[in-house]
Amino acid sequence: MKFPRVLPVFILLSSFIITKAQAQPDSVTVGSYVISVHDINFRDKEYTMRFWLWFLYDNPAFDFSTQLDIPNAKSIDAPEIILDSINGKTWAIMKMKATMKESWQVTDFPFDKQHLRVQIENALFDINSLVFKPDVKGSTYDKAEALDGWDITNFKVSSVLNDYETGFGDPRPHRDFQNFSAFAIELDIERNAWGLFLKIFIGMYIAFLISVISFTIQVQELEPRFGLPVGGLFATVGNKYIIDSILPETSAFTLVDTLHTLTFLGIFGTLVVSALALRYYDNGKKDKAVRVNQVGARIVLWVYGVLNLILVGIAII
Repeated sequence: MKFPRVLPVFILLSSFIITKAQAQPDSVTVGSYVISVHDINFRDKEYTMRFWLWFLYDNPAFDFSTQLDIPNAKSIDAPEIILDSINGKTWAIMKMKATMKESWQVTDFPFDKQHLRVQIENALFDINSLVFKPDVKGSTYDKAEALDGWDITNFKVSSVLNDYETGFGDPRPHRDFQNFSAFAIELDIERNAWGLFLKIFIGMYIAFLISVISFTIQVQELEPRFGLPVGGLFATVGNKYIIDSILPETSAFTLVDTLHTLTFLGIFGTLVVSALALRYYDNGKKDKAVRVNQVGARIVLWVYGVLNLILVGIAII
């Protein structure tokens, strides 16, 4: 007589347990090995990364060869895929190549530090069906070949949550906001900059030195006293245009802008000193003209040199 009363309760509890189990998302272990980062293009705000991805999961509905997405990529090449199984789990290994978009931080260029981030998602299953579990221990990068000309100062992988304020056309209730689990690969990189610094700024510094040679010429020599700084000014302008052509457009005042502006002002300073010295000479005050030339030369050279050291030092820190 008690059995019929217990049966409905048992069925209800069983249904609750089954429903709760079904509501739990499947866990997917994912890891990465970064092979290389190359074709860094500041002007086009992009770089290319080659890397391995691996997935361990139980759910046969998951097919990362067709469902994988990298939201912050410009383009993704068709991956090389290896499928196997380990301890009853599907083991998918994929060799990836993606062109990534990046908002480069060029305020301290060429002593810049960048943060690269690649996000991996399953485009079909949201957080209710799939959760990534990062393989932190197994994930790393090729320490010999990963990045040329830069130092990788930090590398990490993690699981993050991406929020999308849209239902992607899903008309069902409570589907106007969706969350997707994402696997993030992050690298902090720092440039080995001194060689590049000398290459891009050597023309600017030589142009400035050419302009200050005018201080060694007699104050009454009008043509060389003004011709050399003007020539140095045009050379500095040309140098700035060359550097700007490889950098992205930005409203920030960068180290490149600051050093060139300082050089423009330094060359202008040589012209001002020459003009003052020539004025005193024309007024018959030859000794004062020579004195103005000597003092002015020291001021321009010292101020220019000290400010350069300070600005470069700040960028390096």
